[in-house]
Amino acid sequence: MPEDRAAPAPAPASAAASAAADLSAGAAWIEGRLVPMAEARLPVNDWGVTRSDAVYDVAPVWDGAFVGLDRYLDRFFASLASARMSIEEDREGVRAILHRIVAAAGLRESYVAMVCTRGLPLIPGTRDPRTCRQNFFCWCVPYIYVVPQEVAARGVRLHVPRDVRRIPEQSVNPRAKNYHWGDFTQALFEGLDAGRDTAAVLDFDGNVTEGPGFNVLAIKGDALITADRGVLEGRTRGVTMELAEALGLRVEARALPLEELLEADEVLLSTTGGGPTPVTEVNGRVFGNGAPGALTTALREAYWRWMAEGPEREPVAYG
Repeated sequence: MPEDRAAPAPAPASAAASAAADLSAGAAWIEGRLVPMAEARLPVNDWGVTRSDAVYDVAPVWDGAFVGLDRYLDRFFASLASARMSIEEDREGVRAILHRIVAAAGLRESYVAMVCTRGLPLIPGTRDPRTCRQNFFCWCVPYIYVVPQEVAARGVRLHVPRDVRRIPEQSVNPRAKNYHWGDFTQALFEGLDAGRDTAAVLDFDGNVTEGPGFNVLAIKGDALITADRGVLEGRTRGVTMELAEALGLRVEARALPLEELLEADEVLLSTTGGGPTPVTEVNGRVFGNGAPGALTTALREAYWRWMAEGPEREPVAYG
């Protein structure tokens, strides 16, 4: 992809779009209208609400440009296909809408979502998902750090419960980004109640999978290790793996038992909302004397250089 790709032409504005509205806290494109984030609404009987039947993706804007947007569009359209959902907009149409809402909000750093719900059943009372008309919408807000910056600076205290397990991939495809967070929520309650910062979950074989909004990675010797099953194939995870190889690390995508994670030299999270993020404690086991590790720090620095200067930036055409 060429460096600093030009922004696409704006999506057509509806007559109802409120150009005068204050969009600085966030903007949404829904039902063909641009509205302030606080005014975006879904029908209460949309299956995205009643059944968590939705797929989505989130892309970052940093210093006035989308970064790696094609990676996120690839996954969003793959998630749509996996969920047997369809939208009227093609890839370039979605790209144009995302650019438009960020430009309208004037956000230089933003967390930008594209979402499709199963929508409303066209036959009242039906249980046939094929009768639903999908509902596609987008929104943007100021950039979100999944792990607060002050926590990332000292390192995350991660909780991995032994009793809460990841929804099996035979039931819910984890590679399609979705809203099925019941397992994550249970793990979060347990971890937060124990005084830790966030939580990740194991699969039914005792292997580490992921957490709410992040992948988990371990460094042992010259290897970076991350799960290959039961996880979202994170876009930031992918960038982190590429950067690790550039630093001379071997990358291994494979099963990662909890016991192996606890014996790692360094542990880190990867997330669109903050990049590679150091972990300094897992279930009470302290890493690096409680300080972020050297390789994690190098990966974090390389990631933010990639965000600021890398070849996958698409400048937003602000008005």
